Formats: sequence, C-alpha cells, structure tokens
Amino acid sequence: MKGYVQVYTGNGKGKSTAAIGQAIRAAGAGWKVFFAQFVKGQIYSEIKIIREKLPEIEIAQFGRDCFIKKEPDPEDYERARRGFNTVKEKIASGQYNLIVLDEINIAIYYELIGLNDVLELIKNKPKPLELIITGRKAPEEIIEVADLVTEMKEIKHYFTKNIKAREGIEF
Repeated sequence: MKGYVQVYTGNGKGKSTAAIGQAIRAAGAGWKVFFAQFVKGQIYSEIKIIREKLPEIEIAQFGRDCFIKKEPDPEDYERARRGFNTVKEKIASGQYNLIVLDEINIAIYYELIGLNDVLELIKNKPKPLELIITGRKAPEEIIEVADLVTEMKEIKHYFTKNIKAREGIEF
C-alpha cells in the first residue's frame, strides 16, 4: 500500500481536529499512529481521552504550555528540534502506519525547524507511511509535494465576539 502526504492548513478552525479524527479512524482500522504536536504543550481534552483509551495512538507534545505569541526563545527551538528528531526516529523504526506532524507548519514559520529538513523528511519517508502535516501558513513547497491539501478557511468565528475557548470544543 502506498502512503500519501496530507496537508491541513488555512486560518480556519479544525486542522488539528481533522488530524485527530484521521488518527482515530486509522487506529480503528488497526493502524499504529504517532501524533507529534509541535509548539503545543497544553493537555487538551482529546489528549486525555486518547492517552486513556486509545493505545494505538501515541501522542508526544514538543511545545510548552503556551502557544508562541511573539518571538520564540531558546527553549522553543530546543523542544522543536527534539520533537523533529523523535519523529525521524519513529519513522526509522518502521512501527507506524500514520505519523501526524501537528502544527509543524507553524514551527517552520517561526524557523524552529528548517523547511528543507521537513521537505527531506517527506522525500525520504517510507513508501507505505501516511504522513499528515498541519498548521497555518503551509509553505508553498510543502503544498507542492503533498498529495492532498485541505485549506480550512475562516468565514466567521465567535472569538471575534470575545467568546473564550470552551472545554470540549476548543480544548
């Protein structure tokens, strides 16, 4: 079976959620999944339930408990590099059918991880491995090499009315 490269990008809500849904679908089909979250370290509700109930999905977070809002600091660079090295090890292990690089586009945007490093990883991925890449600001070079690209486009969002993130919906 050939694995493809999927990209979920855009300024709308739902990129990580779509990747989580795909990971759950894959696990339901008996696939082994590694879900790497870059620049995220908060324990969201989906993280809790996956860790408690879905051992087929291994989740690792390589961010801090706050999303980058300004310039990254040395710890952000170290966490991203450690995460990227972990992903390379997971790919090399041959144990996984699906690997998700959640928010790696943001890590590239902030130059925590080099675009060329990610392109090299895509180019050299094992043929049967399915790879999902998420995050706003997907570089054109990644869109070009992907097999599937979905753009989440914000039309309207209640955050503009100062509605705070809600447990069970946004976290």
